[in-house]
Amino acid sequence: MTVMGVSKFEWFFRVVASLDVDKNDLKRYGEFVDAKLYDFLVVGQASAKANGRDTVEPWDLPVTKGLQECIHRFRRFDEEVELKPILEQLAAHPPLDRTPTPAAEERYPEIIGGLSVALAETFKIMYPDVKNPQTRHWDGVTAVFDRLL
Repeated sequence: MTVMGVSKFEWFFRVVASLDVDKNDLKRYGEFVDAKLYDFLVVGQASAKANGRDTVEPWDLPVTKGLQECIHRFRRFDEEVELKPILEQLAAHPPLDRTPTPAAEERYPEIIGGLSVALAETFKIMYPDVKNPQTRHWDGVTAVFDRLL
């Protein structure tokens, strides 16, 4: 991630949840994004397969009401800091049995943005006094996402 990208993510976490993140946090964040996008694609692939399609469509991706609300909040933040181009770089995915359509792939940056808002807000819900998340905080928050997504 470029220096400009790092400063934008530092700003993002500070504004969304009053968190001060460092390079280690951004590495953990990248791992989180990779894992959750992969989880989304696995579920989307299963949905496409169950519906007899060879491609994953946007509606196959398991976007819940709560995540959709986080995507809307992300859009407001993105207008100020323009994270979407950086998130597009993070939206790489491994090959799947079912190919995502371009329309599905176009959703990835906003899904990642929504997950990012949800992640930051979850830190504040679980650890309201934390300013600089440590490994144990990341482990707790990501465990919640692993159970839900």
